[in-house]
Amino acid sequence: MNGNKLAAMIDHTLLKPEATLDQIDRLCKEAKEYGFASACINPFWVARAAEQLEGTGVKVCTVIGFPLGATTSDTKAHETKEAIKNGAGEIDMVMNIGALKSGDIDQVRNDIAAVVEAAEGVPVKVILETGLLNEDEIRIACNKAKAAGASWVKTSTGFGPGGATVEAVRLMADTVGPELGVKASGGIRDRRTAEQMIEAGATRLGASSSVAIVTGTEGTSSY
Repeated sequence: MNGNKLAAMIDHTLLKPEATLDQIDRLCKEAKEYGFASACINPFWVARAAEQLEGTGVKVCTVIGFPLGATTSDTKAHETKEAIKNGAGEIDMVMNIGALKSGDIDQVRNDIAAVVEAAEGVPVKVILETGLLNEDEIRIACNKAKAAGASWVKTSTGFGPGGATVEAVRLMADTVGPELGVKASGGIRDRRTAEQMIEAGATRLGASSSVAIVTGTEGTSSY
């Protein structure tokens, strides 16, 4: 896969709590230069990123209920509305992991549905945090995300145990089918790993080493 095609599948990501204004601006500059799908940043930076990326075709992606997923559905919905008002074009929400582990499947679906409704057509990706789930729980989470109207399912926050694995991506892709996208995120730092995720069924990648991935300069990262 050539670098341009690969770049168009990557959310260029900076979610570290210590990220600075200069780093956010650099992230946006790189997103424009390389043609990444989006710049993925924390909600505080959405307005700034939207200003930097206006008219470029690069979306602003932000995270909701991040990184634990344990805020209330109303809080997640409010966060979503505010993020979109500030310029977010994609929403990555963290599923209520504790509810799933407790067997409260209706709450899992309703939590996702609240964000989907608040997003009013803006695509919603549901972060499952697969490192905390077994195979059955991954299947259930994928099916509930699909039933709630999400557009994508996503492996990981990058802050939990483990990251994206080929096995989890393949299971997610098999479960949701072609109707939903699958985003692999967490620990993808080189082109070989990126291509393995795509071969397993990922249709989007999340990475902070995006420039290194598309240019083949593995082992380097700006963030």
